Amino acid sequence: MPVIRVTLIEGYDEAVRDRLLEGYSAVTRTVLEAVPDGVTVAIEEVKQSNYRRGNQRKHPKAPPPPPEQIVRDFLGAMERRDLAAAKAMLASDFTMVFPGSTTFTKLEELIDWARPRYQRIGKVYERFDAVPGMENAVVYCSGTLEGVWPDGTAFSGIRFIDRFTVRGGLLVDQKVWNDLDAILRQA
Repeated sequence: MPVIRVTLIEGYDEAVRDRLLEGYSAVTRTVLEAVPDGVTVAIEEVKQSNYRRGNQRKHPKAPPPPPEQIVRDFLGAMERRDLAAAKAMLASDFTMVFPGSTTFTKLEELIDWARPRYQRIGKVYERFDAVPGMENAVVYCSGTLEGVWPDGTAFSGIRFIDRFTVRGGLLVDQKVWNDLDAILRQA
């Protein structure tokens, strides 16, 4: 039965502490194949007045939102065509790769490419999976696409998977897999 003890400077809110507790528990269960009830994680807080690093007083830094929330917010902004909000979530070197190795570095390029393919498109999400890493987090989301073809006919149920890399609270890349081209070829 593993017991994990984490020491934090006081001042992080409950949501951040919950994310940390859940993350340590999940990683421990993955590495040790421990049952959930067999993993204990405890946070011990140190007063800010009793904490120094590099002989400097430190204060909690506000963490970025959870990686899956960043992805959800980005996809929501894109669906609303709020490009300003979506761009604010992107790293300066952001790239997108769509089926057929079609690559974009600007959201406007994606919009122009998509314009003749459909009038409107949206996603119905089945799940989001975040995978933490040392430098980045990877977030997978999957579900189905729905929308309207150029001729006005509605479509739905087209499978998709998106893979995002998140670093420092910003999206670094997006890789897209879907059956849209296969459906178009059948038509």
